[in-house]
Amino acid sequence: MDIVGALGRDPPDRESLPRWVAPLPKRLEDVAFRFAWVIVAINLVGTAFGFWYYRFQFQALPTEAWVFIPDSPGATLLIASALGAWALGRSSDTLAALAFFGNVKLGLWTPYVLVVFYPQFLANSGPALYAFLLVSHLAMVVQAFVLHRITDFPLRAVAVATAWYTVDLLMDYFVPVTGEVTHTALPYADAEPWFTTTVLQVAAAGAVVLTVIPLFWTLGTRIASLRSRASDAGP
Repeated sequence: MDIVGALGRDPPDRESLPRWVAPLPKRLEDVAFRFAWVIVAINLVGTAFGFWYYRFQFQALPTEAWVFIPDSPGATLLIASALGAWALGRSSDTLAALAFFGNVKLGLWTPYVLVVFYPQFLANSGPALYAFLLVSHLAMVVQAFVLHRITDFPLRAVAVATAWYTVDLLMDYFVPVTGEVTHTALPYADAEPWFTTTVLQVAAAGAVVLTVIPLFWTLGTRIASLRSRASDAGP
């Protein structure tokens, strides 16, 4: 039985990119592609858990707001789709860009709020779930950095991802589509004071910064890829 064929494919070529845009060892990236369907399955399980985790917000908000609610499970669904499309020989730059944005943004934002608001998060979730949420979201960031092997982040794909996560940011914190904002539930009231500001503003500040960071990384990857190809082509 062809194990590689059943669980993934031979890894795509790896361009010579600087470590800051391709931080994972090549061997680890290769394993990810050889076991792509395993990673897809893990992400789909995480997506299902995420939808279950958001069940109370789905009940509390109108149907038209639902698309903006499940941020982290939406990101894991996107990377499952991007890797699955690649494994089927139908790679999509747009899916890969959306997956990169989502997994970096939500993979960092969730640990950020878990740490900043840790007393009540820990009390509400308990140590086991708290640790699981922290580690699993950091793993989302790690897996995002295999995507440069299947896309060079063309500007159109980056523009789509930027537009979607900007709209999502607005709906989550600033301009709700209807009724209330749709950000992930926090363990304190949005208006509760937090040092010199409020809980909502602390969470929103992290979300704004973490919408810009993946944009910087995708454009950096694009530039590094073009430079690498120009260098390989020679004079």
